[in-house]
Amino acid sequence: MPRLYRAVAFSIAAFAASAAFADPPAAPAKPKQIVIISFDSARDISQWQRSRALARRTGAHFTYFVSCVFLLSPETRKEYTAPGKTEGKSNIGFAASKQEVAARLEQINLAASEGHDIGSHGCGHFDGKDWSKADWLSEFGSFKHILENAYSINGIAPEPKDWRDFARKSVVGFRAPYLSANKALYEALPAAGFLLDASGVSRGPVEPPTVNGITRFSLPQIPEGPSSTRVIAMDYNLYVRHSGGFERPSMAEEFADRTYHAFRAAFDAQYQGKRIPLELGFHFALMNDGAYWNALERFAGEVCVKADVECVSFRDYMSRPGERQAAVGG
Repeated sequence: MPRLYRAVAFSIAAFAASAAFADPPAAPAKPKQIVIISFDSARDISQWQRSRALARRTGAHFTYFVSCVFLLSPETRKEYTAPGKTEGKSNIGFAASKQEVAARLEQINLAASEGHDIGSHGCGHFDGKDWSKADWLSEFGSFKHILENAYSINGIAPEPKDWRDFARKSVVGFRAPYLSANKALYEALPAAGFLLDASGVSRGPVEPPTVNGITRFSLPQIPEGPSSTRVIAMDYNLYVRHSGGFERPSMAEEFADRTYHAFRAAFDAQYQGKRIPLELGFHFALMNDGAYWNALERFAGEVCVKADVECVSFRDYMSRPGERQAAVGG
């Protein structure tokens, strides 16, 4: 065989041999697992402090859906009039005093400065299932007015210099009381300047669709308890499941353990699978002697610190369209 052909044949054989031992193509990297933890109403000052401490320990960012009646004292409660109600009425009361309002405003400012998300839970925690678009817009208007003017309404000084700018621009998310949404709500949300709604419920974790400019998030129903019956992944729903909505402090440890295992199983299913974001909802009430907060702290302390997990707010998630697309594709 001529020398040139022998060289070519040798090169082809060498290439074939090297290709046979080459590493296979790397599998596409999975997106990070997203966990979105939120709190409704956000009243108790000590729970503001406790949640912020949890965030510092774990690197998490939370969404606080604030009820604006807790920015009104008994003396200023008539600043709020709910749709179809007389002035000064609320399903959840008002702040106990001007001093309590001041302390809550301080917590909102601190949370925002630490990167947390402040959302709207409306004001008086009324069920809006029969409200019209105009009713919802009235409620949103009350929230905006009271948040923006909370310092002056209550005679609290000094007002932070950037407070009004924050109140006008930073609240982009809403969750309806009782998760009670209707068609009129979704007509009113974009008109009121919101970008996201977190009032939905889904059978399991789902990617949030965007419809008419509003990204719609849903709390998932997750398997829980000995029979793995699904329950909405929110502390109040677990409270009703476990004790019928009545306190049973003697069972707190068992309820906390059941809740933790339900959260962890729901997380693991996504972490090991498609990595769809997992949403969990809470209140500042310590139901069943704090069982659900104890479960939350155990869960967040384990998962939020993982290198390939991020515990983020709704607003954080909305700001990352590239990662949302990667998660959908994954």
